[in-house]
Amino acid sequence: MSKTKQKDASGKSLTGRVIGAVVMAAAGVFCALAALGVTPGAIVLSALTVCAALHALHTRTMKLKNGKSVVQPGSNGLLIGMLLVDIVAASAVLTGFDFGIIMKRGNQFFVILQQIFQPDFNYFPKVVDPLLDTIKMSILGSVIGATLALPVSVIASTNINRSGVAVWAQRILLMIIRTLPTLVIAKFAALIFGLGTFAGTVAIVIFTFGVVSKMMYESIETIDMGAFEAMESFGANKFQSFWSACMPQILPTYLSYCLYALEMNIRAAAILGYVGAGGLGLLMDERIGWRDYRGLGMVLLALFVVVLIIEQTSQYLRKKLS
Repeated sequence: MSKTKQKDASGKSLTGRVIGAVVMAAAGVFCALAALGVTPGAIVLSALTVCAALHALHTRTMKLKNGKSVVQPGSNGLLIGMLLVDIVAASAVLTGFDFGIIMKRGNQFFVILQQIFQPDFNYFPKVVDPLLDTIKMSILGSVIGATLALPVSVIASTNINRSGVAVWAQRILLMIIRTLPTLVIAKFAALIFGLGTFAGTVAIVIFTFGVVSKMMYESIETIDMGAFEAMESFGANKFQSFWSACMPQILPTYLSYCLYALEMNIRAAAILGYVGAGGLGLLMDERIGWRDYRGLGMVLLALFVVVLIIEQTSQYLRKKLS
């Protein structure tokens, strides 16, 4: 490389560092002043950010043993750290975060936690039915959602479906579904289908469908397509080619995703009762409302045992699949 090219590269590198440092410093100063106003704290943060930017732009010339000189650029670490401090300070002010309240009232958290860790075992008979509802909602919703997700994930895969319009239509649909939180879906389901476990099952079906479809079409796009293309060349249709050539490759991954979705749905189903979708959530809301933290501890303990059993079973099955 010629000296002219080296100088050009060095100049571009220096220009890029200057622009990056200025942009980060300006962002930090803006965050500090916008959130804190013209206060001593904001001024100090702004001054420190500017100093960090100047430190990042500072270069040092080092002389090597062969007589050549090398320019060592400054470090951006301090500037990035100050930028994060500015962002955290701005976020704390904009969200009304008050560390003083935590210091004053934080001990109440441990008071409640102490009662939760002393569960009322006499309350267990009332936990059984909602717990079974939660498990049934999770299993049924996971099975239906994962079953519906498989054909949709195939349609949304670019290496199987050559129609760009159909692929993007499916992906936009899945993006919309994943954007909606499970509680929001459950709320709409409760308004449409009425209060109870059916609404919770519908919410879990939709959530599982969106998550498994997303993960599956990404996995399908990474498989070896040689066997699929060979079967198509012999006259097989897309369904026959996919079922024989691709399904054996993705089946372990698909079942693993289904088990993972079931683990998530057990936790999600436990809080769906807050919006009238049945299960343990309604019981948890009731115990918190009555300040019965020992009863709440019993509910959480039962949920913990169920989640632990399902996770251990899922891990065992995933190891067998792999």
